Amino acid sequence: MSKIAAVACIASMALTGCGKNDTTKASGGSSSASNADACDGASGDGPKVGLAYDVGGRGDQSFNDSAYAGLKKAVDELGATCTEGEATDGEAESARETRLRDLADAGMNPIIGVGFAYSDAVNAVAVDYPDVSFGVIDGFDPDDKANDNVAYLGFAENEGSFLVGVAAAMKTEADHIGFVGGVHNDLIKKFEAGYVAGAEAVNPDIKVDVKYIEESDLSGFGDPAGGKDAATAEFDNGADVVYHAAGASGSGVFEAAVDAGDGKWAIGVDSDQYLTAPAEQQAHILTSMLKRVDVATFNMIKSVADGSPLVSYQTYDLKADGVGYSTSGGFIDDITSDIDGYADKIKSGDIKVPTAP
Repeated sequence: MSKIAAVACIASMALTGCGKNDTTKASGGSSSASNADACDGASGDGPKVGLAYDVGGRGDQSFNDSAYAGLKKAVDELGATCTEGEATDGEAESARETRLRDLADAGMNPIIGVGFAYSDAVNAVAVDYPDVSFGVIDGFDPDDKANDNVAYLGFAENEGSFLVGVAAAMKTEADHIGFVGGVHNDLIKKFEAGYVAGAEAVNPDIKVDVKYIEESDLSGFGDPAGGKDAATAEFDNGADVVYHAAGASGSGVFEAAVDAGDGKWAIGVDSDQYLTAPAEQQAHILTSMLKRVDVATFNMIKSVADGSPLVSYQTYDLKADGVGYSTSGGFIDDITSDIDGYADKIKSGDIKVPTAP
C-alpha cells in the first residue's frame, strides 16, 4: 500500500476500508455486486477513480449498482484502479465534503459523486483541487460561479419513464396504474411526469395514483418498508401496475406486487431490476426504466483517461443511449414495437416529454 493510501485510510472512516494499489473494498452491499469487487486488487495504470456512493450504497440493485457497473468497466477496459466511499442515512453535508476531500487527498482523479446530494459538497471541494476532475451524477451547480473542473451528469429520466408508462398503459387490465417516488423533489418528479405522459399517450382516460415516501428526507430512497406501504395502498386502491423511482426502497414495491397476487405488476428503475430480484419477485417485474448511470460513469472516467475531462452539464437522453427500458422476463415482448415507435417519435422531436407533472 502506498503512503498516500495509508494516510487516507487513517484519515477517514467514511471510506470503506483499504486495499493495495490505492484501492478500497466497499462493505455496504449484500447483493452479488458486492461479491465481485472490481476495486479489490485492481492494478492497472489507468485513472485512479474515486466513487462516492449515494444513500443505499453498492448492493442497492439500482442507482448505485449501475454506477459501480460503469466503474467496473473502467477497471476492465481502461486499467483503472479505484476507491469507494459509502454514504449513511441522514449524514451531514460536512460528511460528504470530508469523503470527497479524502478521495482527493488520496490522489483520486476523477472523483464521482453518485447522486444530486453531492452537488453542494462538490461545489465546496472542487475549488480546492483544481487539477482534479469531479463528476456528479444528477448533479447541479448550486451557485452562479461556474466550476471549470466539474461535470454534471444528467439524464432524460422523463423520456425513459415515458416508455415504461406506455408499457404500463398497454398491459394494465384495470386502466389504473400507480407511481411511487422516493422523495418528492424536482428530480423524481421528472420520472412521474414522463410516466404519466406515456400512459396518457396510450389511454388519455387512464387513472394514475401517485405517492411519495418522503417529502424531502433522503431516507425515502432507503426505506423498503415505506416503499411497500405506498405500493400496497395503490394496489389496494385498484392499480395493477406500479412504477417506482425510489432507489433501494423499490424492493418494497416488488414485495407489494408479490403480495398483491397474480396480475399485479411492478416496474423497476435505473437498472434491469429483474436480473437481481428473487424469483418470486421476477414474476411480477413487468420491465425496468433503464437510466444508464453506468454509461455516464464510464464516459466520465474515459474522458479523464483521454486527457479531455468532461465539464459542465452533460445530458444522457434516448438519442445518447442514456435511458431506455428492459425486456427481461419476456412480459412485454408483444408490445416492444409499439414502445419503440414512441421512442422514435421522442428522438425525432415529434413527441415532447414533459419534465414536471
